[in-house]
Amino acid sequence: MEPNEEPGPARSRGIYLLPNLLTTGGLFAGFYAILAAASGNFENACIAVFVAALFDGLDGRVARMTGTTSDFGVQYDSLADLVSFGMAPSLVMYHWALVGFRADGPVLAKVGWAAAFLYAACAALRLARFNTQVGSTDKRWFIGLASPAAAGLVVSFVWAMNTFGFSGQGLRWLALVVTVTAGLLMVSRIKYFSFKGFPKGERVPFFVLLLIVLVIAALFIAQAKGLLAIAVAYALSGPAWWGWTRLRRKSAA
Repeated sequence: MEPNEEPGPARSRGIYLLPNLLTTGGLFAGFYAILAAASGNFENACIAVFVAALFDGLDGRVARMTGTTSDFGVQYDSLADLVSFGMAPSLVMYHWALVGFRADGPVLAKVGWAAAFLYAACAALRLARFNTQVGSTDKRWFIGLASPAAAGLVVSFVWAMNTFGFSGQGLRWLALVVTVTAGLLMVSRIKYFSFKGFPKGERVPFFVLLLIVLVIAALFIAQAKGLLAIAVAYALSGPAWWGWTRLRRKSAA
């Protein structure tokens, strides 16, 4: 501090701690999801992952609103995300369905846990790539499916199928496809709309409000099935946009 510089108002330590406490809440939710899945309580495990996603959406916004962003917070958030959106969904899917490959012999048993590991590894790679690209990419887009969205796809599938009364073992091949696809989409170069900075300004377009109302209504009525529909639609939006842009380029050429 320069001799003539007057010290500014001291900021409360509680404000600095708040974003990290929210991140810790998300980490705890992911940790609980792992414990619940290991105990066979799959509905609570899936709900816990969505609770972690809620905390993940809040901590960064609170940090920006209070001016308490930091490199420590960014790294801590990524480590928490690895647990909540990498390890937790992969283990939920493994305990619900992929463990059923043990009944198909020792070779396919390895396929089950390898798929779960692939998803977790892809989540780690996705988070590492995101950290290295912060500030150098267009904020309107995610490169690859974001880890919370991939986790939502995996656990909403488990939750919805469990609600329908299907057994994980009976759907183990479909669960394998969902797990591997979600993992590979995370590390792909496909662009996904991030919704950051949209809409701009204070006014919100009418269709956005209508979409929000429809989403809330679907979740209220269908819950797990509504979440699965939203997760699948968003996961498919990236490949659909990629295919549309390629078709436009070919037609313009």
